[in-house]
Amino acid sequence: MLKKEITYTDFNGEEQTKTFYFNLNKAEITELELSEEGGLVETIERISSAPVVNGQEIIRIFKKIILLSYGVKSEDGQRFIKSPELTNEFVQTNAYSELFVELASDADAASAFITGIVPKMPEKQNPPSNKLQNL
Repeated sequence: MLKKEITYTDFNGEEQTKTFYFNLNKAEITELELSEEGGLVETIERISSAPVVNGQEIIRIFKKIILLSYGVKSEDGQRFIKSPELTNEFVQTNAYSELFVELASDADAASAFITGIVPKMPEKQNPPSNKLQNL
């Protein structure tokens, strides 16, 4: 799980710093990996190593990862709550915009984000997870 403080300007013109949570479980990682032709990891590696940056692909992948990983941690820490409504509320903030631009424009920040949202598992238990950690 990644706990990330994001500073942004709200729609009243006030600067805000809030904490947001992002996480992918093993099922979600598997779904992401299988949703891309050749796998998500290979898709990201292909995009990053291409001589010409494919902006549309970068935007599509990072949007997909952010939207799937955003949620709210329950008070007792037993659940990580995700819903279309919560995701939509997050997307409607400038915090989402700040995060999106950061990940799309800074390879180190993108790598740290992905490493933070992927659970650490032994290679034999969850290969997609470990592949994502190595980006």
